[in-house]
Amino acid sequence: MPFMKGRAPIRRTLQYLESSRLVLKDRVKVVTVNYNPIADHHKGARDFVFWHLPQLQYKNPNVQIATFKNLTPTPFLRIFFENGEDVLVDVDSKPCPDIHDHIKKVFCKPDSQLEEEAIERKSLDNPANFGWGCDRQCICEIPGQVPCPGVVPLPKIMRGKYKFGLEVD
Repeated sequence: MPFMKGRAPIRRTLQYLESSRLVLKDRVKVVTVNYNPIADHHKGARDFVFWHLPQLQYKNPNVQIATFKNLTPTPFLRIFFENGEDVLVDVDSKPCPDIHDHIKKVFCKPDSQLEEEAIERKSLDNPANFGWGCDRQCICEIPGQVPCPGVVPLPKIMRGKYKFGLEVD
């Protein structure tokens, strides 16, 4: 499989991308990461970009995420909000787990809110659902569908005993 080649191919799997709990708050619009790929005190930012940035992009499709390399002597993250404000996060000499935990604690939705949103997404309010416990009991209630045979008899060409039965002269 070609997607399993390269450095740490696990990062390209759907299971890995979905395993992250980094779901940013709705007011976050842009995240930039500034780091150098060579310096030792940039190792935490480098590892964060390598391991957690794909997950962050996958979980937040409406947030613009940019990385800037070799532009700054100290690594930092800058988060821009929808009202025009921005926050600088200093990640100089911090390890990757500390950066991850700080972003999760300050800029991400809490776990309780994520669970509530998941329950709302699973709710039975989807108009395509029908049956017991849904808005519609039967698909025949939707305009354009064939009515129930108990209410309006089906045409004989749509009934099996006429369609597949042997015709006798």
